Amino acid sequence: MNKPLVGAFLAALLLGAGVAPAVAAEPAQQAQEAAPKAGPEAKAATFAGTVALSNCSGSVVRTPDAAPTDPALVLSNGHCLESGFPGPGEVIVDQPSSRTFTLLNASGSGVGTLKASKIAYGTMTDTDLSLYETTSTYQQIEDSYGIQALELETAHPTAGTAITVASGYWKRTYSCDIDGFVHQLKEGRWTWKDSVRYTPECRTIGGMSGSPVIDDATGKVVAVNNTGNESGQECTDNNPCEVDENGNVTVREGINYAQQTYNMVPCIGAGSKIDLDREGCGLPKP
Repeated sequence: MNKPLVGAFLAALLLGAGVAPAVAAEPAQQAQEAAPKAGPEAKAATFAGTVALSNCSGSVVRTPDAAPTDPALVLSNGHCLESGFPGPGEVIVDQPSSRTFTLLNASGSGVGTLKASKIAYGTMTDTDLSLYETTSTYQQIEDSYGIQALELETAHPTAGTAITVASGYWKRTYSCDIDGFVHQLKEGRWTWKDSVRYTPECRTIGGMSGSPVIDDATGKVVAVNNTGNESGQECTDNNPCEVDENGNVTVREGINYAQQTYNMVPCIGAGSKIDLDREGCGLPKP
């Protein structure tokens, strides 16, 4: 996984409150050097609507049918949960949480703090995502900060799509294309299905876990960044491997991945409530 980060005291020294250095990852200066900025050919994806967690990145997201008065949802990774990594087969639903998120504007400046009321959903089974319900509505966020939530795409993305991975933690973006899709992505104890594989330009790092993957053409979220093969090992922690339909294993050192989000849209009903029994919902159940 693109490791979540720890160490609040050093965080304050390095990058300000709520930001921490990586575990066995680059310090701040090296991370800035390693993270290529979007080139002039990239679309104008910004940081508006992204958030910084204490250890990861995330974004305020909504479905196309969300009402302005619905509680706002924050999307990140399952491995970014404050309770730790969910085990294989574990699904968390409606767990109380008081976690806070720093909301960013288009330029990457923090403009306010959002607070969770609960972990609406979290898992590392089949996918790697978390959804927090916040105490603010979409309308309240827009009225207070002028920030609109990022819309979730409802259709499966396609290979060749130009994308931007926007990290609220590092306040940096990576631009590349969707290279393809992985039948099964295995990392340590976890297996993820139909994962997005980036082209090599997206060299994501620790702290970028949970970053929204944005379709440059539409501005919609198509996936959530979650992992990469760091040292060429096969199927170990921080070194995921690809397994095809016939069981053949491929290792792509230096290549990074994300988990699609279109299949969770049908799971979100009125009032931002998660209903895993709704028609079309593709998320694992407890």
